[in-house]
Amino acid sequence: MRHSKLIPEVNAGSMADIAFLLLIFFLVTATIPKDKGLKRMLSKECPPGEICDTPINDRNILRILVNNNDEIMVDDELVAVSDLKEITKRFLDNNGDKSCNYCNGLNSDSSSDNPKEAVVSLQTGKQTSYKQYIEVQDELTKAYYELREAYSLNILKKTTDDLSKSDLKKVKEAYPFILSEAITK
Repeated sequence: MRHSKLIPEVNAGSMADIAFLLLIFFLVTATIPKDKGLKRMLSKECPPGEICDTPINDRNILRILVNNNDEIMVDDELVAVSDLKEITKRFLDNNGDKSCNYCNGLNSDSSSDNPKEAVVSLQTGKQTSYKQYIEVQDELTKAYYELREAYSLNILKKTTDDLSKSDLKKVKEAYPFILSEAITK
C-alpha cells in the first residue's frame, strides 16, 4: 500500500464572512467627497415664484456680469476676479448719504448710499463655468466678511469668534448680504 501524503485543505466556509467584513470596513472608513455648493438664506420678503418690485435707486446697485467666456464686468468695465473683493467693499462701505456712522467710505456719488441699501446684482451667462461662478461668489462673500469683521472689531470691540448671538445679529444688520442673481438674456 502506498503511503499517501495528506494535503491540508483550506476551510473556505468563512471566506464570504471575511469578504463581507472587509467590504463594511472599507465603506465605513472611506471618505466620500462632498459636493461643493453655497449656503445662502433666501429672503423671506418675497416668496419664490412671486414678482417683487421694490424700487431701488440705481446708485445702490453694483452690477456684476460674468459672460459666457468667464469674463467679469463690473458696471460695464472688464475686471479681474482678484479685484472684485475690493470693488465690492468700496461700493458697500461708501456712505453716500452720510447716514452710516460706522462706514469708512469715500462718500462717492456713484456708489451706494449705505450698506443697508446696497444690492449686489450678479448676472451669469448660460455658458459661464461653475468654477468662475464659485470664484465670484467667494470674492463677494470675502468682501462682506471683511467688512463685518472690521465692524465687530471697531464698533463692538470684539473679534468675530467672541460675538454673542445678539452681536452677530447687529453685525449682519450693519452689512446685510443682499444679492440678486439672474441669468443673462
